[in-house]
Amino acid sequence: MLKNQKILLIGGTGFVGRHLARVLVEGGAHVTIPTRRYEKNRDVTMLPCVTLIEADINDPGVLEQLATGADAVINLVGVLHSDPGLPYGKQFAAAHVELPKKIVAACQATSVKRLLHMSALHAGQKAPSEYLRSKADGEAVITGSGLITTIFRPSVIFGARDAFINTFAKLLRAFPIMPLGCASARFQPVAVDDVAHAFAQALTNPAMEGQAYDLCGPKVYTLKEIVEYTGNVIGYPRRVIPLSEHMAYFQAALLSLLPNPPMSADNIRSMQIDSVCSSNCQVPSGWNPQPLEAVAPLYLLDSGDAAQFAEYRSRAGR
Repeated sequence: MLKNQKILLIGGTGFVGRHLARVLVEGGAHVTIPTRRYEKNRDVTMLPCVTLIEADINDPGVLEQLATGADAVINLVGVLHSDPGLPYGKQFAAAHVELPKKIVAACQATSVKRLLHMSALHAGQKAPSEYLRSKADGEAVITGSGLITTIFRPSVIFGARDAFINTFAKLLRAFPIMPLGCASARFQPVAVDDVAHAFAQALTNPAMEGQAYDLCGPKVYTLKEIVEYTGNVIGYPRRVIPLSEHMAYFQAALLSLLPNPPMSADNIRSMQIDSVCSSNCQVPSGWNPQPLEAVAPLYLLDSGDAAQFAEYRSRAGR
């Protein structure tokens, strides 16, 4: 039971974190979420039993203060873009490797034994992208910590307010054609609610201790199929033009100049490995993920508060 468990949720103001906070609270947990921008994220305090604390988790001693008295710590922090470097850039190193080291040290210093960690599907130290290499080194930090850990490696995650399908929806509404790099890259998208429930399950199921799970949805799509599906759902079917590898990198170079780039060269390198689960991958007990087609229309046809309302309505079976 999650009832009265005290959970420190690092990365709790992000896309997955907000969904997970709701699931934890519904299970009876008390959740503490640190943020550097309290006013920007104060809406998460609308959830009962959520404490939002303005703090910089990279400052000395902050994680130890936050972890004191916690029954478990969950780390969801991840970044998709970084300055280039070898084996990975400084932003990847800071978020995916150095922060896990600090979290582990804080857990050890405060006698918190339970740590759940978000990694990425096909993270590997010899992977083609800096993102996947840094995620692999972060996993190594967690597994070598001596703590009771569970690691989750999802494919691309979709849901209300995601930065994946919603981004394509915005582009499809704005442009009459869609030039698309890595159009044949394959994904097995997983619903954010399914990911959140897997994390919550790990806090109550001792069999999940010390395990690592790949999280994928029930169906494999190419990127082109996902974009075309999105266009059909929102009523903006567009012609999708697959780009050559050279043009894909050129497109990524242009997009990387934007303030919140939807694509980078390292993202393209990540897509050289299909984000698809193997037939014998380890999944949580009772894993029965929702299909994209059952969830995406609920939020693609709305926006903002309307999308959030549609999500709540769906969850209530209305």
